[in-house]
Amino acid sequence: MPTYAPRLLPLALLGTVLAACAGATDTRLAPAPSARPATHQPAGPERPATTPVFLRAADPPGKVRAGTAAKTVALTFDADMTSDQGARAARGERFDNPTLISSLRRLEVPSTIFMTGRWAEEYPFQAREIGSDPLFEVANHSYSHHSFTADCHGLPVLPRKHMTADVERAFGAFRRAGVRQVVPYFRFPGGCYDRSTLRTLAPAGLTAVQWDVVSGDAFATDAEEVAEQVLAEVRPGSVVVMHCTTSAAPVTDEAVRMIVPALRERGYRFVKVSELMKG
Repeated sequence: MPTYAPRLLPLALLGTVLAACAGATDTRLAPAPSARPATHQPAGPERPATTPVFLRAADPPGKVRAGTAAKTVALTFDADMTSDQGARAARGERFDNPTLISSLRRLEVPSTIFMTGRWAEEYPFQAREIGSDPLFEVANHSYSHHSFTADCHGLPVLPRKHMTADVERAFGAFRRAGVRQVVPYFRFPGGCYDRSTLRTLAPAGLTAVQWDVVSGDAFATDAEEVAEQVLAEVRPGSVVVMHCTTSAAPVTDEAVRMIVPALRERGYRFVKVSELMKG
């Protein structure tokens, strides 16, 4: 989930890209590795995450900024809904997760929500409530949740000529819903990108944000396994990717209620992506 003034930030603020792995030019959300027990602790002193990695479209691979040594972690939640899922929502499928948002508030966990424009249109009241709460910040996850590269987990592919317009359309959906605390960050649907897509989006001035910890909550049915996986992988400065979509990630709320107290017991402090990037 620094408190931001209640205004929509302009697109052209930042020109860096936050990638998931050093030297990566094509990052895919791979199947989560096997979960390790929640009691797992790294051998010796806890080491900082080696990601995030900052890249610009013109930079050579391998431009690295090591993770902070401070015991901070950013929980991020993708509020996914593709542009063609309206019929499924009309039949009662839930692409929101108000219980999760309530838990984050009760636990006082600052979080960054990567929201699609279509999600904001489907759930405008929730989008406005999230975007008016200083505990959260809202970032752009595209309008359509279509892929920005070919062969990305079966997502429909967005034509290159429509990419910038799709991102701007999402910001427009946020404005119409009354989302106020919007930050100029972007997450590629499915985590899929390449150097060409970075160049295409560079004029928008956004910062693309990936992750170094895959929670494995997508389509998971065992909250304890999700929690164990996050607890095994988190390092100082980590960015964790989770989801705010009941139909596709039904155990996320339960997992978060295990993860948060366990990490606090280890001395971690939860921050929004904007604070983590300042470190």
